[in-house]
Amino acid sequence: MVEPNPFTTAPIMLSLAFAVALLTGFVMSVWLTSRQMRHVAQHRGTVPAAFAQTISLTAHQKAADYTVAKARVGLIEIALGVVALLGWTLLGGLDAVNRALLTHMDGGMLQQLALLASFALISGAIDLPLSWYQTFVLEARFGFNKMTLGLWLSDLLKSTAMATLIGMPVAAAILWLMGATGPAWWLWAWGLWMGFNLLLLMIYPTFIAPLFNQFKPLEDETLKTRVTALMQRCGFAAKGLFVMDGSKRSAHGNAYFTGFGAAKRVVFYDTLLAKLSPGEVDAVLAHELGHFKHKHIIKRIVAMFAISLAGFALLGWVASKPWFYLGLGVTPNFGVPNDALALLLFMLVIPTFGFFLSPVFAQLSRRHEFEADAYAAAHTSASELGSALLKLYEDNASTLTPDPVYVKFHYSHPPASERLSRLHG
Repeated sequence: MVEPNPFTTAPIMLSLAFAVALLTGFVMSVWLTSRQMRHVAQHRGTVPAAFAQTISLTAHQKAADYTVAKARVGLIEIALGVVALLGWTLLGGLDAVNRALLTHMDGGMLQQLALLASFALISGAIDLPLSWYQTFVLEARFGFNKMTLGLWLSDLLKSTAMATLIGMPVAAAILWLMGATGPAWWLWAWGLWMGFNLLLLMIYPTFIAPLFNQFKPLEDETLKTRVTALMQRCGFAAKGLFVMDGSKRSAHGNAYFTGFGAAKRVVFYDTLLAKLSPGEVDAVLAHELGHFKHKHIIKRIVAMFAISLAGFALLGWVASKPWFYLGLGVTPNFGVPNDALALLLFMLVIPTFGFFLSPVFAQLSRRHEFEADAYAAAHTSASELGSALLKLYEDNASTLTPDPVYVKFHYSHPPASERLSRLHG
């Protein structure tokens, strides 16, 4: 009896596993999105009883139409993503780009960086038309887009420049570690990646974010006094209170903390301050404080550390296996490094299998939101938080009637009915 050749069977098994996972994820995504569209459309005609006194039928129908329109675009995005992923992997796109570069370069560091850059540019070009449509057609149709074409292009150029100036040196360092530090390279690369992410958290508020938006100190003295008093009651210190000119891009409103350690800042969108009363701003800020007091940020960072460590360890194992490349439509290089190929293939494939864990992470995120809501209700006013949330749901055209199964998979925040029920229950 002839024993099966693992170099023949392993690539086939990987190809089959990847294809099955991709097809299953695609079918589930389409099914979930279709459920969401049907459910929202079926409940479009009537405001839920719990909101009948606070949300108008017109606002409810706008939210339903906006949700369905976004879902339709989402279906296109899902299909485009699957086609692009198949094109890069099993259909040989990444292999073709790699071979083309090797005909002109020697396969060293420059060729590997060129492969990463080529992938990023081609992927960006594929995504660009849909990004433009979402901004200038979908968001504009519902009155949310405030961006000009010039600002959109400026953001695109700045993002590309930042990715090049920051991303390429980090990528080069990881590629060097992969080739120079032996079998345990993945541990060194993980340490570098985590250090980079922590550094980014510290420098983003003061060096990167201002390249895209203006941040002015909060000038409303009454509001500043209220917010400062709230933070003191909660034992929280920040480097400053700032207002961001979010209105130059969108009518959506938000508030958030940014930074890490001593570099933390409180940032309010100007659109948010224009819509909420001082008490409601307090409640929204207290919600964000709740995330810090419950150590949600630290927990997420620790989880990111653990997941990325497991990811780098797995990459360290498969990067040396020929079947990993062959099973994903790429012929590994002979005599030159395969490190950039390994990084790209791993980055492409892992989300396909990670999709099936999305309900777990969504559930954890929703639990954190409930805890932050409870903290805000205890330190400010449950009714003020409830009214603020209603205003934000209405102003952002968030549907009040999402499909429950879709929520389980995709909602990082609880639906309005669940949040308000807990606040007033």
